[in-house]
Amino acid sequence: MMLPLTLSSTAQTPQRWGSPGTASDAGISGVATASTAPYVSPTQPRPYRTALPGQNIRPLAAGFDVRAFETMAEHLTVGQRVPGLAMAIVHNGRVLSARGYGVTDVVNPQQVDAHTVFRLASLSKSFASTLAGLMVQDGSLRWDSKVNQYVPGFQLSDPVATSRVTVADVLSHSVGLQAHNAFDRDIEANAEYYDVARKLAYAPLKCAPGECYAYQNVAFSLIGDVVFAASGTFYDQAVDRRIFKPLGMNDASLGLAGIQGSTRWARPHVRSRNGWVSLTPKPTYYRLPPAAGVNASASDLAQWLIAQTGHRPDVLPAPLLATLHAPVVTTPGEMRGGWRRERIHSASYALGWRVFDYAGQQVIFHAGAVQGYRGLMALVPGQDFGVAMVWNSDSSLPSGLLPTILDRAMGLPGEPWVETPADYDLLLAESPDSVPAQERKDAGTSSQRSTASPR
Repeated sequence: MMLPLTLSSTAQTPQRWGSPGTASDAGISGVATASTAPYVSPTQPRPYRTALPGQNIRPLAAGFDVRAFETMAEHLTVGQRVPGLAMAIVHNGRVLSARGYGVTDVVNPQQVDAHTVFRLASLSKSFASTLAGLMVQDGSLRWDSKVNQYVPGFQLSDPVATSRVTVADVLSHSVGLQAHNAFDRDIEANAEYYDVARKLAYAPLKCAPGECYAYQNVAFSLIGDVVFAASGTFYDQAVDRRIFKPLGMNDASLGLAGIQGSTRWARPHVRSRNGWVSLTPKPTYYRLPPAAGVNASASDLAQWLIAQTGHRPDVLPAPLLATLHAPVVTTPGEMRGGWRRERIHSASYALGWRVFDYAGQQVIFHAGAVQGYRGLMALVPGQDFGVAMVWNSDSSLPSGLLPTILDRAMGLPGEPWVETPADYDLLLAESPDSVPAQERKDAGTSSQRSTASPR
């Protein structure tokens, strides 16, 4: 068997296993290569911003008004529709808005501001892939490094499959498992990560590693063990040292102790007959730091968006971003329901990120959810634009705000994505001046006080 080509560039695309010209290759690319041809990855890195001529970066559509979206976010918390929400919007490497709305806790309410910390849930996955990429860049890891070389206890039900699983397979959810979210119920039942990870040895397989997609939390978190074995540094310490601190994400942390130790943080909320009830955050998914362990504020998310849109090459160089955002495995199931059914024409998973064809434009995306928290994050490379929002409840109500913002940025016809049809026209037409200037100042950075990213 011919091994995948090994590239020294930090932009190397994660390679799939298989000999040139096999049915596997034909199934991915549609064309079988000649037996004498070198192996070529079916998913080459897409050129990122630095590879695009300046004129190819399209401006935001006429009439795009950040203040209108700030007003909509504010209205989403009126009457405790959702207790609290934080949102960041960036463009051309500048913060257009980084603000908080509503309250941290319905029992002991404090205003959510730009530095109020929320749990990011699966938005954390982009931090795991980025950390792995930084280690690839410095030569301490490779995308095609075998997981069992770093984690000897790792086993799948097939020994051959075990020996083939790579770092890239883990980060793209293409380990080969049949079930989506294998053993998540164990994690939700308060089981320890290492006890559950051993059960991967008995999980049914659907395909060879790298050949199919099944979203995972437990298997994804193997990357934390790989990071420790390859660097000698605990995962949370590595993320803090290599990502949070260099990017100026000063409110960010990992784990339950991290959020509870924050100066100001938003408690999770669930519905009861009498309205929202605030809870103590569950420790369960915090036991999977790479999959769901990060906590961050709107201010932090703004810096993360700026870095992921290519404006912090001192920390995240463009070739690395090109690799992280390159589609690896198709995910057609992501086009079902709601705004996704209407706007997404094709979908894939990259490394810690989803990749959508959103009405003809590439959008890099991820969503996250654990008990009492939700979040969405999207990058539009063709417009050098990014938006992220997190809220402290199980409500799906704010979800429609993200496609509303993307539609406006792209100049698409408006649709009532926000799940309050009676209020939608009012929210869009509402004057931004209805939010007092002092309240904007207290809540965070508004569109009237754009700031450049720190260097």
